[in-house]
Amino acid sequence: MGNRVEQLSFSLFPIPYSRLLPSIADNAGMDSLTSLRPALDAGLEALALPAAAAPALLDYLALLNHWNRTYNLTAIRDPGQMLVKHLFDSLAIVPHVPAGRLADLGTGPGLPGIPVAIVRPDVEVALVESNGKKARFLREAVRRLGLAPRVRVLEMRAEAVDEPGAFDAITARALDRLAGIVAVGGHLLAPHGRLLAMKAARVDEEVAELPAGWRLESVRPLTVPGLDAERVLVVVSRAA
Repeated sequence: MGNRVEQLSFSLFPIPYSRLLPSIADNAGMDSLTSLRPALDAGLEALALPAAAAPALLDYLALLNHWNRTYNLTAIRDPGQMLVKHLFDSLAIVPHVPAGRLADLGTGPGLPGIPVAIVRPDVEVALVESNGKKARFLREAVRRLGLAPRVRVLEMRAEAVDEPGAFDAITARALDRLAGIVAVGGHLLAPHGRLLAMKAARVDEEVAELPAGWRLESVRPLTVPGLDAERVLVVVSRAA
């Protein structure tokens, strides 16, 4: 099946994004990220997401920034870049996530699973992460943000999750090629379920590698506020 590109209705960022990101290199502590609130509000507006989610999203970003100093959860150190490359990048998939149960495979520090859970109360999220320090951060973030029991942490590899057919969707942001994701996480999907894989480039070769019984459903362009790079959401489902 050939790639089918679906156009989205996201609005463009309303003003030059560079004007919204303050210099926060000298800021310290979890309360220092309030200076990012205007940029966050503008990004939520651009993505047509509720402004009411901003406080919880900012709390998550502050917690990630705080833990990252000690545990190196992400290579991105600047909170302003975290806002764009982690938070907005994750939130760009929200309109494509179905209500129900979502497994976020190789979630790392909770991306995209925690931002999705914050703005989508109709989604139950399983954060799958085998790295111990990242899993500890995830448990603390879920506790601090009050997301339990709707959000849970599974400290294990995706292939070890013994919940066959339990999820309406699985996400993977930087886990593997499509065939690899299907190999370790395909068993988790319900018959109607879909893999939502976030990718940064063309995926023709990866699609050709899909195993028998799986098909490309669509390739959907994503607009990430403040990010000058190609992002797409690849949707894979079981073949009829």
